[in-house]
Amino acid sequence: MPSRPARFLAFAFAAVLLGVCLGAWRLWTLYADPGPSALPVQLLIPRASGGDETAALLASKGVIESPLAFALGARIDGLSARLKAGEYLFPAGISARGAAELLASGRTVQRRVTIAEGLTSAQIATLLRAAEGMEGEIEPPAEGSLLPETYFYSWGDARARTLERAQRAMRETLAELWPKRAPDLPFATPHEALVLASIVERETSHADERARVAGVFVNRLRQRMRLQADPTVAYGIDPSGPLGRPLSRADLDNRHRWNTYAHEGLPPTPIANPGRASIEAVLNPARTDDLYFVADGDGRHAFARTLAEHNRNVARLREIERVRGAPKE
Repeated sequence: MPSRPARFLAFAFAAVLLGVCLGAWRLWTLYADPGPSALPVQLLIPRASGGDETAALLASKGVIESPLAFALGARIDGLSARLKAGEYLFPAGISARGAAELLASGRTVQRRVTIAEGLTSAQIATLLRAAEGMEGEIEPPAEGSLLPETYFYSWGDARARTLERAQRAMRETLAELWPKRAPDLPFATPHEALVLASIVERETSHADERARVAGVFVNRLRQRMRLQADPTVAYGIDPSGPLGRPLSRADLDNRHRWNTYAHEGLPPTPIANPGRASIEAVLNPARTDDLYFVADGDGRHAFARTLAEHNRNVARLREIERVRGAPKE
């Protein structure tokens, strides 16, 4: 029969073993069971964060309860060496194991930036500089080289990468649409189509007008008439964006290279970054006899085939503006 000291040692060993098992079980439940967060938590894991730093950050933000359980469990699961930095959205109640699996997957939050049709390259560069989470310095690329659309990115992505994607998208769009153009257009290259599309983009924001506005400009080019497009005048004065004021007679008389009142044909470069719809419009313009249009004061345009008809439209619209601006009695 074991002596009393031996029985005591056996009991003590069993108690310690039981404590270790209970502790291990507790750590495992803290790792595998739902976590403490009652709401989703969006969190940025900085670069060069080790497993311990990541665990401490998750605990401080209420995603997990025990940094030790996270660190040990991730090591046992073989995930600790695969944890990736970035911005993550942790669902409410996610377990520490689920958090480790999410970090190992690299499924970061997808942010988005929308480049609107008709912005200049300078405006787009400003937009990307203000995009939260993007990194790196950029300069405005060539005018008209960026395709307006929504681009997704992750925290820490380079701004230059988004510019490259937008430039690639524009090249691919032109390569796709150019072979589908109408015959006998009065321009010979995709670049010239892009220049005209940028003018159409800045002239109208209404989808049902684009092809007709393009048709007017195509007719004027065919007849060697000057385009007389106000947005080209404004661009030559300030390429960074809209003037913020009406054009003056001095502006129209300014003989800069983009002034289509002063020069025949297309300006040397696009005046903005046109969207796909405007490119499609100039490559397949409406068949029309119109040679003129004027803004009607409500964001649309009145079209005319002759100068006399155009002048009547202008007079009528000026009268409407005068009546609208008259003080009420």
